[in-house]
Amino acid sequence: MNIKTIATHNGNFHADDVFSIAALKQIFPSFKLIRTRDLELIGKADIVLDVGGEYDPDAGRFDHHQRGGAGERENGIPYSSFGLIWKKYGVEICKGNQDLANAVDAGLVSTIDAIDCGHVEGVSKGISLSQTISMFNPTWQEESYFDDCFDEAVDFAARVLSRFMASADGGISAKVIVAKAIENALDPRVIVLEKYTPWKRTVHALSSEALYMVFPSQTGQWRIQTVPVEPGSFEDRKSLPKAWAGLSDKALVEVTGIDDAMFCHNGLFIAGAESFASAMKMATMALQEE
Repeated sequence: MNIKTIATHNGNFHADDVFSIAALKQIFPSFKLIRTRDLELIGKADIVLDVGGEYDPDAGRFDHHQRGGAGERENGIPYSSFGLIWKKYGVEICKGNQDLANAVDAGLVSTIDAIDCGHVEGVSKGISLSQTISMFNPTWQEESYFDDCFDEAVDFAARVLSRFMASADGGISAKVIVAKAIENALDPRVIVLEKYTPWKRTVHALSSEALYMVFPSQTGQWRIQTVPVEPGSFEDRKSLPKAWAGLSDKALVEVTGIDDAMFCHNGLFIAGAESFASAMKMATMALQEE
């Protein structure tokens, strides 16, 4: 078996080169990694990333530091080495799933690229994944080897990438399920999920009428949850009845007349009952509330 040689720069490392190696591990389980700036060694490597001053994916060259960079996405975010590696190998890493590869690029890869290239517009403030990776570098007070720290960072990044892919795949599958629930709803204002599924993005994309989501909890009871006016908002399209706020068990039963009513959050965005029928009764009462 021909074991590939992959080269990247030595010394201080960043999220783009670390995640690039983590990504390549998904398709090349065995390879020889060289961290160097020696141009002779770089020239002999099968794949070179984040060093070498050349972008040629057919030749296995994935640097972005050369004059003019290595291009940018349609949204203006430039490519760093991670983005270039993902552009070449992302679909293969995602087992041929183009939608999944696109989702990982949009949610993870492009953010790391943006930070590495100084394109900070739209990037959230606070500690970032890129900064977390940088913390794996040895400090001036530590007698650590950069290569050992790099290996630790790659192991961490590989786990993050794996979980991000799993999460993104779940989101894609959820979109299909929620879209079907919207289509099958007896009342377009109340969407029923047979199993809890992430729903907010899909509901906001496909339904302007939906007010409440009804779904089973992990413990077997049922929940009714309000639809926010937009993803991330604390304002609801229609809150639950004010008289329910903060009540639970007997107190909520007395107000609703529903024998197995369990609770209603003080924020009036979620409530629960033991049975599906009761959760639907709560939805009906909430719809009728002025």
